[in-house]
Amino acid sequence: MELRPILSTLRRHKTTAWLLILEIALTCAIVCNAVFMINHRLQHMQMSTGIDEHALVQIQVAEVAPLPDIYARAREDLAVIRQVPGVQAATLVNQVPLGSSSSNASIFLDPAQRQPTLNAGTYFGADLAPTMGLRLLAGRYLRPEEVLDSDIVLKAVANGDTDVIAPVTVITQAMAQRLWPGGEALGKMIYLGPIGVRVVGVVAELARANAYDDATAQYSMILPMFMGAGKDQSYLIRTRPQDRHAVLKAAVAALKKADPRRVVTTQRTYDEVREKFFENDRSMAGILVGAIAALLIVTALGIVGLASFWVAQRRRTIGVRRALGATRRNILVYFQTENFLLATIGIALGMVLAYGINLFLMMHYELPRLPAIYFPVGAIALWLIGQVAVLGPALRAAAVPPVVATRSV
Repeated sequence: MELRPILSTLRRHKTTAWLLILEIALTCAIVCNAVFMINHRLQHMQMSTGIDEHALVQIQVAEVAPLPDIYARAREDLAVIRQVPGVQAATLVNQVPLGSSSSNASIFLDPAQRQPTLNAGTYFGADLAPTMGLRLLAGRYLRPEEVLDSDIVLKAVANGDTDVIAPVTVITQAMAQRLWPGGEALGKMIYLGPIGVRVVGVVAELARANAYDDATAQYSMILPMFMGAGKDQSYLIRTRPQDRHAVLKAAVAALKKADPRRVVTTQRTYDEVREKFFENDRSMAGILVGAIAALLIVTALGIVGLASFWVAQRRRTIGVRRALGATRRNILVYFQTENFLLATIGIALGMVLAYGINLFLMMHYELPRLPAIYFPVGAIALWLIGQVAVLGPALRAAAVPPVVATRSV
């Protein structure tokens, strides 16, 4: 198949050819970035929290009237929960991985440092690590005697009397590697403002509450502070995965029995926590899939329409070629090659446009750089769609009888 007749024909139909090229280019650019965004969302939804999600349930309660002693109430509630059949462990925590509210702190390596090294999620509570099922990589967990009520800790910090508290912490491996790349974290000091805290343990993973950025999602630490009962605190209960729903129902009933006036604001398994947190990502992925499908369909229909238009316009030319000895296969290959050339030009322009769109998304929406693998994948997909779309009109062109075509002049 010589390209000269095809290029000559396309030069005589510049407007329609360029319209198709631009349509393919725009489709290529949007599809490459949309597929990348879908994959990015799906990877984000697979984020590991580091906790034993299938064995945990969450309960939050709100009190109708202020409590005289929030710490006594929290310890009473924990005692009630631990008496529920099937409960293996229970703890009170200020936030939960993939939760809606978060507690964070700026971390410094030197008290004189002006800018923080990183920002980390801060978990407060007793027995957090074993209840959550965190995997210890080095050192130890916090000891019960190191965990003090928050009012004692805050008062000591305000008065500069830090001798009464245990300035220790357990951090994640990701946070340790960020603070001391390739080094040992145990025994090192980090600073929360002027307060120095010594690292006594390193766990494999513990995701932050609002873990929207994958790069910093595992920057978390556990501090020895007990917050006491409150509407923003959560009771985390560990049980066997098959007992989760029964234990959750029984624990809620036990808490209501202990104080019927309280309101249970949240009661859910951790599977529900994950589902709730990533519902926007699922919706966005679904919207993008629909947009890609619609765009590819419109592009395919555009190719079909244009190819059909050209077949109708070239009936005489097709008839002449058939009369001169061109076979049906020659006609079919002609239209397939013509479409391939237009698609190739459109894809080349589309790749440049896709790169530009990705740069814009990187600058304004913190999306990662578009990997090069998406360009050939997008090109192959559009080539295939183009060839399939043009097949019908090309077959109709190949079926034009030479005598009928020449008589239609």
